[in-house]
Amino acid sequence: MTLSGAIRNYSRKRGEGDSAKVDFVELFFDLVFVFAITQISHFLLHDLSLKGLGESTLLLAAVWWVWVYTAWVTNWLDPTTPPVRVMLFVLMLAGLVLSTSIPTAFAGRGLVFAMAFVTMQLGRSLFMMWAMRHHNRSNYINFVRISIWLTMSGIFWITGGLAEPENRVYFWLIALLIEIAGPAMGFRTPGLGASSTTDWDVDGDHMAERAALFIIIALGESILVSGATFAEQEWTFISFSAFLTTFVASVAMWLIYFNVGQLRAHHKIASTDDPGRIARVAYTYIHVLLVAGIIVVAVSDELILAHPTGHSAPAVLWTSIGGTALYLIGNLLFKGYVEGRPPLSHIAGLVLCAVLAFAGGALSPLVLGAATSLILIVVTIWEYIGRVQEPAHH
Repeated sequence: MTLSGAIRNYSRKRGEGDSAKVDFVELFFDLVFVFAITQISHFLLHDLSLKGLGESTLLLAAVWWVWVYTAWVTNWLDPTTPPVRVMLFVLMLAGLVLSTSIPTAFAGRGLVFAMAFVTMQLGRSLFMMWAMRHHNRSNYINFVRISIWLTMSGIFWITGGLAEPENRVYFWLIALLIEIAGPAMGFRTPGLGASSTTDWDVDGDHMAERAALFIIIALGESILVSGATFAEQEWTFISFSAFLTTFVASVAMWLIYFNVGQLRAHHKIASTDDPGRIARVAYTYIHVLLVAGIIVVAVSDELILAHPTGHSAPAVLWTSIGGTALYLIGNLLFKGYVEGRPPLSHIAGLVLCAVLAFAGGALSPLVLGAATSLILIVVTIWEYIGRVQEPAHH
């Protein structure tokens, strides 16, 4: 076999049976991000100030960017081949270093976080260039562009890691903005131009499934937090009611995403002539809002379980109502982009969240959590009934 032929085998085969199926090694890779999401939720829980919220948002965006870039790469490369598997294992190791440094990323381990992040981002991109160099010229050039952009952002990540903790956020914010702007601008580079989404030969089935699995990871972390907190408490009617409330919220969030939206988006991206465009907007940019909403609700669940009675503190209010609203906004944008119109049920849910924000201070954390869970249930039922009636209407 020639070298070119060997490299060609690294590409994911398209249109052959279960070629779009997510491989076990991809799920194994995702385990690192269960840990990362847990670390971020604990980071936010320990600092519920605006500063803590801003830093948590930046850390989540960085973790999401590492994961979603890897999802794109395994959309093109076959994860069952040894070199790609080794690449994923190396990324897992770096990801564990990244995750363990999250609690002190803005303190003593800033450089560790930055080095792990840059190693994952740039190292993966360079591997992609090597794997594609002989048989996929357009994707090879695309990853040359991406590597240049990631080198630019990497300078700011590492500079931020070396900077004083109070100045670190400014360098990292610039680095993150560079990374976020890259896909939107087609990684435009002097001399190489910009890539087009039509050049991104995306397998829509695989991309939709990968994004859905990450949502399950985030929801699973929320359930783990609730279960672990409840297990350490004295089991009373109040504590069980609080636990039941948090569980119902997780189920409702699952239903809002999977009952209608995920399936329709899956069909949309699988049937479109430009799956790269949908993957860039719907799965690369919008999905991080869903994950953020789940994390914030998980923090509120822990606060509610810890202190279910009395008046709701501001932290309980903004995490419970704000997290619910953020999750609904993410779903609204996701479904609105895919279907061309925002679901009315989600708009109604956001209105109810706004109303609850005015009255929430007088409610106990348990009642507040029950109210936000009820909002999610209302949205779920409303949307489901509307979808069932659609065929008769049309």
